[in-house]
Order: sequence, then structure tokens, then C-alpha cells
Amino acid sequence: MHSDPVASRSADQKGSREHREPSRESRNGSSPQLDAVSLAIIEQLQEDGRRPYAAIGKAVGLSEAAVRQRVQKLLDQGVMQIVAVTDPLTVGFRRQAMVGVNVEGDVESVADALTAMSECEYVVMTAGSFDLMVEIVCEDDDHLLDVINKRIRAVPGVRSTESFVYLKLKKQTYMWGTR
Repeated sequence: MHSDPVASRSADQKGSREHREPSRESRNGSSPQLDAVSLAIIEQLQEDGRRPYAAIGKAVGLSEAAVRQRVQKLLDQGVMQIVAVTDPLTVGFRRQAMVGVNVEGDVESVADALTAMSECEYVVMTAGSFDLMVEIVCEDDDHLLDVINKRIRAVPGVRSTESFVYLKLKKQTYMWGTR
């Protein structure tokens, strides 16, 4: 059994992907309409998530209070999150993998079970060779083996898995929101 020794993994993960409830607009398939000012605010926060609202306001032509309101609305709508992104290697997680999962039966119930696992950082239902793609972040190879063999494969409905172990991460960006 592996404990989670890293302080960066808060017990209170309200802002994490698996705990973020989608907004009504995104659940209904429609997206909130973003004007040029909201997009500019997002760009400012993508450059520096700790940028003061007053500085953002100066850059986009709004008051600090107006920026604060807009940011809160964007957060409430699920348009964006403001989080600290870490390099897993520097915080004690030396093994990452993408795992393709094939499912028999209800894909959503399997996705929900995988979403509940702290090692599964990214769970997406797909079309193609796999029903699910799951990104796993682990402490080491033994931990990865344990997660795949004893936990993921034990989920009812999991038919097969295929693992793609990361050798080197060449690009990871979160800047797609406004281009």
C-alpha cells in the first residue's frame, strides 16, 4: 500500500478535475459565451495565476472589483480553474503512464470508479481503440504495477488495459483557452 506523502496533494481537492461539477451550460452541451475581456482576463491568469486583480484590470481596462467579479463568474461556470501545477518528478512521483482501458458494459460506471482513484489524474471517455484513456501518476514502478494490476483491472467491467509508460515529457501546456 502506498501512502500519499506529498503535501501538494491536499485532502481538500475541491478544485481538482474529478471534484469539479460542470456548469449547467456545459452539461447541456452549450458553452458560456466569453467576450474579448473575459478572454483577456484568462490570458492574464494563464501567464501568471497569482497576478493581482488590479494589474489584470489595468491590462484589460476594468476596475479591480470588476475583474474579481468576472474571475469568480468564470470559476463558478467551470470555464477555468486556478491551480498550482507541479512537476510530478520533483514532488516524489517518478512514474507516469497513460493507460488505455477497454470496458464491457457501462463505460461511465468504470470511469467513475477510476476517477475515484487518487493516482488517476485524467480520465476521459473516448471513441476508437479504447473506451477510456487514463493518466496515472505513481511513486515508482511497483506502485504503477499495483494500481494497474490490483486496482484498475479489478474494477467490474474492465475487460483489458494497455499501458504507455512515459519516458520523457516533451510538452505540457494549459494555454489552449484563448488561442
